[in-house]
Amino acid sequence: MQAIAKIENAGISFKSSLIVCRSIKNMSLAKGKKLLEDLIEEKRSLKGKYYTSACKKILEVLKSTEANARSKNLNLEKLFILPKVNKGSKLITPKSRSKFRGRKSKQTNLEIILEER
Repeated sequence: MQAIAKIENAGISFKSSLIVCRSIKNMSLAKGKKLLEDLIEEKRSLKGKYYTSACKKILEVLKSTEANARSKNLNLEKLFILPKVNKGSKLITPKSRSKFRGRKSKQTNLEIILEER
């Protein structure tokens, strides 16, 4: 059985979300949540960085997935995290007074699957 939650066009960096998702892949739900909370509080680091904005958004989606798993009556101790990260659509934010070009904002699609093993 699986529980799934998605968020599209989240305003976080693709690179940082990919690094964080690779670190929590195939972890149990409790260990993954603990790692993300430690990164937000800057108790642990990944490659010398904390990736706080990406961790906050991933933790938000993970909690939503956990709520979906509870509603499906899945055993929370046997759930493992399978994240998917893709680049979002391109959004160009304009600059004032038509100077130069606008800049591309960072957007990422996140999907987290909790699988019972």
